[in-house]
This record gives sequence, C-alpha cells and structure tokens, in this order.
Amino acid sequence: MAVDRGVGRAEVLACSSAGGGLRIAVVGNEELVTAEAGRRVALSSGGRVVAVVSGGLTAGSVKALRAEKPDVVLLLGGTDGGNSAVLTGAAGVLAKYKWRKPVVAAGNIEARDEVAGLLDGGGVPSVLADNVVPEIGVFAPDSARAAIREMFLAHVIGGKNLSKDPAFARMVRAATPDVVLRGVEVLAGLHGDVAVVDIGGATTDVHSVIELDPEDANLGREVVATHPVTRTVEGDLGMRWSAVPVVAAGVEAGLVDEVTELSAAARRRHDDPAYLPDSTAEASYDEQLATVAATVALRRHAGRQRVVFGPGGRVIERSGKDLREVDLLVGSGGVLRHNGPEVAERILGALGAGAQEEGWLVPTTARVCVDKDYVLAGVGLLAEVDPVAAEGLARRVSAES
Repeated sequence: MAVDRGVGRAEVLACSSAGGGLRIAVVGNEELVTAEAGRRVALSSGGRVVAVVSGGLTAGSVKALRAEKPDVVLLLGGTDGGNSAVLTGAAGVLAKYKWRKPVVAAGNIEARDEVAGLLDGGGVPSVLADNVVPEIGVFAPDSARAAIREMFLAHVIGGKNLSKDPAFARMVRAATPDVVLRGVEVLAGLHGDVAVVDIGGATTDVHSVIELDPEDANLGREVVATHPVTRTVEGDLGMRWSAVPVVAAGVEAGLVDEVTELSAAARRRHDDPAYLPDSTAEASYDEQLATVAATVALRRHAGRQRVVFGPGGRVIERSGKDLREVDLLVGSGGVLRHNGPEVAERILGALGAGAQEEGWLVPTTARVCVDKDYVLAGVGLLAEVDPVAAEGLARRVSAES
C-alpha cells in the first residue's frame, strides 16, 4: 500500500505472513491461566501457537521447543508481586542452552530486571513487556502484542532473508493477521461492535472488537478475562487443506445430515487445493463447506450460555465472548469474494440459524457485508500513519452491504 506524504514520492507500507506464518511458543507456569493468556496474546498478535511449555524449562523441553521451530518465545509467569521462580528459572535455562530465537518476557513485573539480566547475559535476543496477567482476573495483552510486533519486525522479517532488498524490511509493519485485527478496530470505531469471519483454505479466522458489558463478568466461566479485541484461528476448518475435518465438525454440530457426497467433495479439495468448482453441484459443495466452517468457527469464538441448577437455584453461566449485539458482521475469504452476492448472503445469513435456541452467543441482528477487496489489511496498515485515510478506506467495507 502506498501512502502519499506530499513530497513527490509515496511511502510503501506492507504486511507479511513471514514465509509460512508467525510461529509463537508459550512458556509459563503450570497454571491453566498462563497457557490460555499466552495463547490469546499469540493469536491477537497475528501468530499461531506451535508449542505450550508449562511448569518451567528443562534440557529436554528446550530440545522439544527447538523442534517446533518457533519464531518468537512468549515467556510468562506469575502475577505482579507473585511467584517468580518459574519465570526466572525459564530465563536461566534459555540462557544456559544458548537459545537464539527472540524472546518476549511478559510475566511478573517485579522479576523483569532479573529476567533481563539472565537473557542478556546468555546472549538471548529479548524485549520486556508488561505482565499479561498482572493480577487474577485481569488480562492485559497490549504491551506484549507490541513487543511481539517489535521482535517480528527485527528478527523474523529481518532474519528470514525474505528479500535481499533492505527496503522490504522497512516496508513491513507487522504480521498480516495482526494488521487485519487493527483494521477491525478501526471499523469498530465507525460502526460499534464488529465481528469478521475470514474463511480460508487451511483455517477460518474470526476477529471481534466489542464493548464489554461489566455486568456480564459475573456470568463468565473463562480462566482468563474476556478482552474487547480478540482473534481466534480454527486450524481444522478450511475450504481446501482442512476440508475433511469441516465435514466431521458439521456432523458433530448438527449442521450436516448427508455426509457421503460432501465427504467425497471435501477429500477432492484436500487432495487438490487448487481445485475450482466446475459444476453447479461442486459449487454447492463449496458453499456447504464454507457455511459449516464459518458457523462452527464463529460459535467457538463467541462461546455459549446455559442455565444450570445448583444449591442456590437457577443460574445463568456463560463461556466465551457475547457477540449477540454485534452491529456489523463482515465476511472475508475467496468463497465470499469470488461468488455472487446471493452466495455470500446465504452463507453469512446462516451463521445465526438455531443459535439462540442452543445458547450460542453469536450475532443475531447484525448488518452483513463482505470485504470484497480485502481492504481490512490496508486499513490496519494506515491506522498508525494516516488515521483519516484508514477510516476512509474502512468505510468502503461497510458500504458494500
């Protein structure tokens, strides 16, 4: 994307998938909260979690970690002022075994000087961030997200030799999913609560930016507090490489009745990811796969509400994020962009079918549109350098409803 600075030459901004995606490993305490917090930070930073190591590091776990080839290690542990032994112990092990991949340390802030000393002393490239879980019930990912972006640009883009031209590294501002999520934030600033469902060949990604209702906090059963800005990635839901498990997910969710022909169609797409439908029947299979992938992915992202009965009587419990009042639902992905509007209308219109009866917290009255020109990435790139242009570009998305 080119940005005119008014000096006769446009500045080019770019995002990158870093030759296969930003691979993040999470290292933390034994607590479930640490693993879940790290996973959420990684996803919201545009990465995918390739390993989770809990309870500290050993020579064996370092070896296993190397085998996963993470681009960045996210080092967590302890609330601020709490136990720091696992955090400092892990930093010491990384230094001892000459870890050379970048590390983002975002644990107990009172241990940060010791952690920094250990990592620096061992020659481990690192950056410090604020604690992701500064206290129980609080989730604060923004500082860690910024630190991961910094390491991504310095060590992943700069270190993978993706281009011999140094100008390339200067153009790239962040990982592509990170940029898209920033674009969704801009869109939410214009329209209120927003959710985006991106149906890809290997994964289906869901981004959401909503205003949280404080009264809902008492209903949640999540081990990590809900955050207004969220991205999830469903690696078993896709139109090509992941088409086969889409059918299984559809059967489990009660979305698919007859699976024989659809299963065969899914297998064809898995075996030949470049396949394009060559008949009305094959186009119908694509639509069915897209509908299931998007529906299941959105449900997993949003969570569910149920009524339980205990000693105190009837209680409503929720898991996940309540998207029922989302104002704008945006669809993305080739199956939506390269087919007629009636196809997108059917796929996106089916996402809320039966949801209320089953307790799914998905959008129910949202206005629907398609990011036909895939401009959300451009919106995210412009957000920091030209907010006015970013908003103008974002309006193109909602205008296509």
